[in-house]
Amino acid sequence: MLLYLKRLRASGASPTDAALRGRCGVLSGALGIALNIILFAAKLTAALLSGSVAVIADAFNNLGDAGSSVVAMIGFKLSGKKPDPEHPFGHGRVEYITGFVVSIAIILMGFELALSSFKSIGSQEAPEQGMATILILIGSVLVKLYMALYNYKLSKFFGSAAMKATAVDSLSDMISTSAVLAALVISRAAGISLDSYMGLLVSAFILYSGMMSAKDTIAPLLGVPPEQSFVDEIESIVTAEPAVAGMHDLVVHDYGPGRCMISLHAEMPSNIDVFKAHSIIDDLENKLQDSLGCEAVIHFDPIDTDDERLRELKNTVSQTVKELDNSLSIHDFRYVPGDTHTNLIFDVVVPFNLKCRDEELKRKIGEEVSKKLPNHNCVIKCDRSMVL
Repeated sequence: MLLYLKRLRASGASPTDAALRGRCGVLSGALGIALNIILFAAKLTAALLSGSVAVIADAFNNLGDAGSSVVAMIGFKLSGKKPDPEHPFGHGRVEYITGFVVSIAIILMGFELALSSFKSIGSQEAPEQGMATILILIGSVLVKLYMALYNYKLSKFFGSAAMKATAVDSLSDMISTSAVLAALVISRAAGISLDSYMGLLVSAFILYSGMMSAKDTIAPLLGVPPEQSFVDEIESIVTAEPAVAGMHDLVVHDYGPGRCMISLHAEMPSNIDVFKAHSIIDDLENKLQDSLGCEAVIHFDPIDTDDERLRELKNTVSQTVKELDNSLSIHDFRYVPGDTHTNLIFDVVVPFNLKCRDEELKRKIGEEVSKKLPNHNCVIKCDRSMVL
């Protein structure tokens, strides 16, 4: 599997290729089923030879992993389906659901191991450990290390939460089997039974890994900000156009790996020909599709680039807002002069982690601006940032 991935990278294969992603997911799942069934049979044999509760639990953990691999394989197969009338955005989110199901399976296995280990405390002699049992457990550790490596590398290449969850599961199994092996050796040498206690320790680790994996896989379903590198790529493509003075209000809609839609506002001079502006926007949308594989909708925001007074006022307000909190920014700035005062109308982008009510923030900005610009009144709309 690692050699296959190396060949994919060398061939320049695209990680956003849904068909390729599906094939690799199915191949990874099939290999996981085969290896986990072999490990289950080997560990069950080792458990019968040693009489170890922890080894028995570890064996059935591998059987559960085989079932999880079946779920993952089905998930990748379904996620690769093309859009249809019932699902016009495709089936990519099935992969996230698959990763969550695998995570729940990890948690259930950890709970069952904890329960069986707790029940066996004080009621078990030191388990027998022969060379066959040790070799089987060492072999299991090596196999799980291999599975963790190839699933992790696949998850990095494709950006797959489901593959990452499987890699975490394999790593958990490797550590738990190593702990069981260590408990057998120590128990034999000291003449005491640590088997049940080691089972509890291993189950705690498995439960923690399962919960962290579940968090990672359910987050995309709830909605998370896009990666900063993705935002930077979008901004570099859009602002590379000479007619675009800036962009804001970027929103990324994730419909599964390799399937996303974005919307943003592009600032262009107000005196630009409307047909030319439309042509520029069409070109930018096509570039984003070709370069990043995402469908884009761009809103044209006209700005007055010839008004020196507007630039001065905007710079003053922008600096004042930054002085209050460096994470704040403004856009859609305009001013309306009057007989007694001038209205400064703008939007301020507020990150979700800023602990301040909108009305309180508006009041603070208005007060600070009025200190620098007397007889100027701020009319502010608060926007929430959809990127980090």
